[in-house]
Amino acid sequence: MKRVYMDHASATPVRKQVIEAMLPYFGQHFGNPSTIYDMGSEIKQIMEEQRAKVAKLIGAKTEQIIFTSSGAEANNLAIKGVALAGQKKGNHIIISAIEHHSVLNSARFFERMDFEVTFLPVDEYGLVDPERLLGAIRPETILVSIMHANNEIGTIEPISELAGICRKKRVIFHTDAVATVGNMPVDVNELNVDLLSLSGVSLGAPKGIGALYFRKNLRLMPLIHGGIQESGRRGGTENVPAIVGLGKAAEIASEELAQNEIHMRELRDALVSGIQERIDQIKHTGHPEKRLPGHASFCISAIEGEALIYMLNQHGIYANTGSACASKALKTSPVLVAIGIAPDLAQGSIVFTMDNSNTVEEIEYVLEKLPFVVGKLRSLSPIWRERVAA
Repeated sequence: MKRVYMDHASATPVRKQVIEAMLPYFGQHFGNPSTIYDMGSEIKQIMEEQRAKVAKLIGAKTEQIIFTSSGAEANNLAIKGVALAGQKKGNHIIISAIEHHSVLNSARFFERMDFEVTFLPVDEYGLVDPERLLGAIRPETILVSIMHANNEIGTIEPISELAGICRKKRVIFHTDAVATVGNMPVDVNELNVDLLSLSGVSLGAPKGIGALYFRKNLRLMPLIHGGIQESGRRGGTENVPAIVGLGKAAEIASEELAQNEIHMRELRDALVSGIQERIDQIKHTGHPEKRLPGHASFCISAIEGEALIYMLNQHGIYANTGSACASKALKTSPVLVAIGIAPDLAQGSIVFTMDNSNTVEEIEYVLEKLPFVVGKLRSLSPIWRERVAA
């Protein structure tokens, strides 16, 4: 059976070059980078070389990168680290209504600690209005966190404008860029952000590695207390093989980004237009133009997203319904609710996320099988039968 993987927002295969780069650091080069003898100092130097590669990918300086275990940890460190370090200044945090759960739940954690959190609404495309952000900032606001792009609907936010507002107001600005780094050009200086999270999962690096960019002189309380690792901002012996993998993946992304972005846009546009031509009563979610290059998302009426994913699986097609962190909860997606999708239509959510390994032939295969699967599910749906009879 043909296999077509289009759920790269959830996980990407570790690239062959990345695996090859990592292998020596499991056995041959196993030293602890915190030791002072040569086996450790050599590993420490290797780590700094990887830090420089990650920094280069996003236009940062080497010393502005903290390695973490994931994008979720980077988000937690950004939100909690800033809030804990700045609580004497203020107790107000602003985030958008469509943030990743690691940001949403970090902010909600502080609501239980006498902080106030403002959840900024978004428009029908998932965009945050800069004027609304400006109006929400108060004297006690210490942090704003708005994601660079949403994994579920693909919309890219006007981060440089939003961050510029916060810079003028002297409010720290964080963006979750897990969905964008490696998929499109990202430069922390152009975005004007104080903190930025990224993840190896989105780059072809192994699971269990991420990073946080932070502006120089920014106060950040560590979440994991230990020794002097990561300049005292994250304790614990570093995951050297994964760090090497992230560095190699960042290096490859820097070299291939422009070409891959063009390829993914072409596949995305072909998939979107093909689905819209072949299936009626659907809604293309997210912004039609300001969206991730390899991202296509829809809500299909009169079907259930979990059933759709299961049946596509039978044809070797792997997509997702909503966020990978929320789809198993069997609840209406908060992202789709936030952009005004009716609950019954939101249940029919499907998300395709592609990378440079996907092909035109795979798009054609999806366009052949998806209408068949939708038709079969609708034939079993009482809602659809009533609609057709009417």
